[in-house]
Amino acid sequence: MDFSLVLVILTAVSGAIWGAEVLYRRIRDSEMPSPPSDNLVVEYSRSFFPVLLLVLIVRSFLFEPFRIPSSSMVPTLLVGDFIFVNKFIYGLRLPVLHTRFVDLGQPERGDVIVFRLPSDPSVNYIKRLVGLPGDTIDYQNKRLFINGQLVALERKGEVARESGPRAVLATEILGDATHDVLVEPFSLGREGRYNVPEGHYFMMGDNRDNSQDSRFPQVGFVPEGNVVGKAVRIWMNWDFPGVPQWGRIGTKVQ
Repeated sequence: MDFSLVLVILTAVSGAIWGAEVLYRRIRDSEMPSPPSDNLVVEYSRSFFPVLLLVLIVRSFLFEPFRIPSSSMVPTLLVGDFIFVNKFIYGLRLPVLHTRFVDLGQPERGDVIVFRLPSDPSVNYIKRLVGLPGDTIDYQNKRLFINGQLVALERKGEVARESGPRAVLATEILGDATHDVLVEPFSLGREGRYNVPEGHYFMMGDNRDNSQDSRFPQVGFVPEGNVVGKAVRIWMNWDFPGVPQWGRIGTKVQ
């Protein structure tokens, strides 16, 4: 279900009913005011329209909440993180149509971005922007190259996990973003060379060996029009039925 479409329809219908009722009363009672209608549908429309309109504006043009469902962005984002996504940082888009009508900026290398999956736009993914239009991306032997330049990577130590091999935690410098990544030295990861076409982006997860991202045909290059916004803050973490991790509240997404 497209929640944006449902929200637009509910807002439009409730607004139309309320507006029609106000217009009807003004025409009918131009000389003698009368109390508002006690019709249940009109009453609900009058009550819910302002709330729906506010939610539509905030969700479509300002911020939208998302929940992290997988470990593909570990260690930056954990399963159960609830995040705010800034939807106006790259420009304003019409709800449902996703057409940008105000240009406020472009995604930058290193941004953590929510985007609509090219093969199924009803599904949202979150990854880190690695390749800009025109870039050549190489991922070989667990190392990232951008336009032939090796991306700086500083090993921090090993991470023990309940299942699978031990992973290496390292700090990566990607553009202006300094962030941590996980790699599994002895696992077979997805490698190759990728030429980013114009108007598209190349995305990767920070959990490099456990992320279905632009290296895979199921995702591929992400068109500019599929970008939803930039992840900015964690406002809750709760991987139910576990307990919330209160310390993650308010954490900035780096």
